[in-house]
Amino acid sequence: MKIFHLPDLGEGLAEAEIREWYVKAGDVVKVDQPLVSMETAKAVVDVPSPYAGKISQLHGKVNEIIKTGAPLITYEVDEATADKGSVVGKLETSEKKWDDGDVIIGAAQTRPQAVKAMPAARVLAQQLRVDLNQVTPTGPQGLITADDVKKFLEAKPQTAQLEGATEALRGVRRVMAQTMAQSHREVVPVTIVEDVDLTGMLPKTDITVRIIKAMVAAAAAEPALNAWFDGKSLERKVFKEVHIGLAVDSVEGLFVPVIKNAESRADDELRKLINEYKQSVSTRTIAQKDLQGATMTLSNFGMIAGRYATPIIVPPAVAILGCGRSREVAIPRNGQIVIGKIMPLSLTFDHRAVTGGEATRFLDAVIRHLQA
Repeated sequence: MKIFHLPDLGEGLAEAEIREWYVKAGDVVKVDQPLVSMETAKAVVDVPSPYAGKISQLHGKVNEIIKTGAPLITYEVDEATADKGSVVGKLETSEKKWDDGDVIIGAAQTRPQAVKAMPAARVLAQQLRVDLNQVTPTGPQGLITADDVKKFLEAKPQTAQLEGATEALRGVRRVMAQTMAQSHREVVPVTIVEDVDLTGMLPKTDITVRIIKAMVAAAAAEPALNAWFDGKSLERKVFKEVHIGLAVDSVEGLFVPVIKNAESRADDELRKLINEYKQSVSTRTIAQKDLQGATMTLSNFGMIAGRYATPIIVPPAVAILGCGRSREVAIPRNGQIVIGKIMPLSLTFDHRAVTGGEATRFLDAVIRHLQA
């Protein structure tokens, strides 16, 4: 007997959720055959088999949370021909506590079946109760993508009905709920709001890039908001580098990829990185390292709707800037009324680590840069 333990599926993640078993007890499997679809905090991964052999026991049910390093599958294998395949992890036997060596996780596997779909598309289809057999694939090699599922729903006539069934939060939404609860427990948030006059901004200006540049300039003028704060030790760390988390909305929940060293990037480089992050979030292929290390956050919620907000800070950061929907207004100028364009700004800061003066100076610097 050999016990396969759940490997680390993404740079130190503590757990993963079973989305779908591809095998059952009694099945005979080959090396690298997909065993199970697991969802971590930010990705969906098909875990391949490290052995050829017979499945003796599955340690967990669908939607159950499995800790990294906990038993996942028990095998009956031929010791003389056992192949360790391509999964990171440790394999425990009845004779020896740990196998001699770790091996490397390979590329995500595709489950051989009639309907070919990306893992993110399968999760989305399950959540939205979509039959993948009815979805037209547009992905590479005939794969159904998450966008294909969304397009299918948009084209399908909706019938008005009320359903009272409850749904447990899973995957990204579950992690988001935990993070928001942590913020509510730990942070002392204060939000200040102001409007910035964009009347003089050139047409077709990339507003997201301009806002990022404005945050970089504001961090240089008032570094206190480009920082982390430890509420237990009451220690603050102010950074010279500006790593801006960019809140990206998706059907499956909120992702915050991080633009590292924003202060050293050109406009076109920022736009390219933003587009790449949006694409990788959409396909659930974004790397865990790209979701870590933000020193402050930008939420450009006005791209959808809303003027002002009270954005939520994710510890250990101490600030998040929210940008509302821009609009035309009547503006008094030199004794005359002119039609101008303004954009609402909402800055939330952790008042344990940031003073009101520091926050208002930061917001003023953002405004001055955008109006320059």
